[in-house]
Amino acid sequence: EVQVDELQRLLAGMEKEHRSLLQKMKEGEAELARLRSVEGDKLAEQDRSAQLEKEVAMLREKIHHLDDMLKSQQRKVRQMIEQLQNSKTVIQAKDAVIQELKERVAYLEAENLEMHDRIEHLIEKQVSRGGHSSRARSKSEYVSSKRLTGPKPLPLIRVVET
Repeated sequence: EVQVDELQRLLAGMEKEHRSLLQKMKEGEAELARLRSVEGDKLAEQDRSAQLEKEVAMLREKIHHLDDMLKSQQRKVRQMIEQLQNSKTVIQAKDAVIQELKERVAYLEAENLEMHDRIEHLIEKQVSRGGHSSRARSKSEYVSSKRLTGPKPLPLIRVVET
């Protein structure tokens, strides 16, 4: 009986130890499952992190490309502005030359008219002295016929170059 009691006590201790080991095993499995899920979450986070790093690298590359394109466009715009300014300068210089030529033409037209008037005056003096012509032209007839044929003369403008 003592041996049976001893065996029953040992059996009860073994059952108690069995239950505690089962409990520890369940806790260990639960901890292992939790660690695996945490590790799985870490792997998912690492995958997500790697994906985000790839996206960031791609976006940086796109930004760099866009910056290069922007700089290129800015260079082109600056070149166009410079060309436009150069063209404006050339046009202004040509306008100044044209204005100078117009003034010279006006001056020469005025001198030309003055010469015509002098020639008419000399011709009239010669005709009135010599009396050779059967009919002397009046100054107004001669001048009007000459002046109406061309464009309206500009006033006499003297240009003084410095």
